[in-house]
Amino acid sequence: MLKKEQIADRFRTLQDDICRRLEIADGSGKFLEDNWIRPEGGGGRSRVIEGAVIEKGGVMFSAVHGPLPEPVAKNMQLPPTDFFATGVSIVLHPHSPMAPIIHMNVRYFETGTGRWWFGGGIDLTPHYVVPDDARFFHEQLKNTCDRFHPDFYSDFKRQADDYFFLRHRQETRGIGGIFYDYLDEKCGLSQEKLFEFAIAVGETFAPTYAELLLRAQRRPWGEREKRWQMLRRGRYVEFNLVWDRGTKFGLETNGRVESILMSMPPTAQWVYNFQPEAGSPEAETQAWLRKGVDWLAPER
Repeated sequence: MLKKEQIADRFRTLQDDICRRLEIADGSGKFLEDNWIRPEGGGGRSRVIEGAVIEKGGVMFSAVHGPLPEPVAKNMQLPPTDFFATGVSIVLHPHSPMAPIIHMNVRYFETGTGRWWFGGGIDLTPHYVVPDDARFFHEQLKNTCDRFHPDFYSDFKRQADDYFFLRHRQETRGIGGIFYDYLDEKCGLSQEKLFEFAIAVGETFAPTYAELLLRAQRRPWGEREKRWQMLRRGRYVEFNLVWDRGTKFGLETNGRVESILMSMPPTAQWVYNFQPEAGSPEAETQAWLRKGVDWLAPER
């Protein structure tokens, strides 16, 4: 069995590599680092960037441990126990409304009873859905998944559609991606192989997003597109505060609030009963925000 310290160390290295690649993609922004300690045990390394391309972004590493709060244990259907959790979590909000918001998380969880599992995934939230970009994004995820298991992409894509869904709006947060949790040896892979998969997901992130940022640079935008971006950011806030399990877990385990709420955009708007104009690019994007879209279908 892998040592939890070994997993945490590799996640730290992953954070280093992603930050370096994102600084190159941005062109001018540099990450600022903030180290923190959790009183109950463990801590983390928060890195934030405000650059020329990335308006606000964070690449967070944490490795925390201690008694698992009773409400959390009950919700996870676990007996009273200690826990250890480590991972890397990322959210990036670009300046351009033609570039997408992106989120990634890879994590490992271990209990004092000896149970362990991996979780994580990547999902994309375009302000304007571009089918060619969506296809490219999903191709990268499928290529990574297929290296480890033939069912991973289809299973995790479906889980992403179900998870990143604003039930109160009846719309997906974006174009999905992959999402998985409680992934252990029951899937037929060893702990070592699942750890390799987690790292592979993390290593898929930076080159994929760098390509999407490059594509977005060619697309002009103005005040209309910026207003739409603010509304889409509002939907992102709604999901993270109402439905996101990671936000709830972090707050319930006395995590660092600044790191947990790093995912919030710098600015957002809510307009009462806003309806996009029929036939507009905004209406076209709204129509894509549904479960079950096959972004890899040939006609895309």
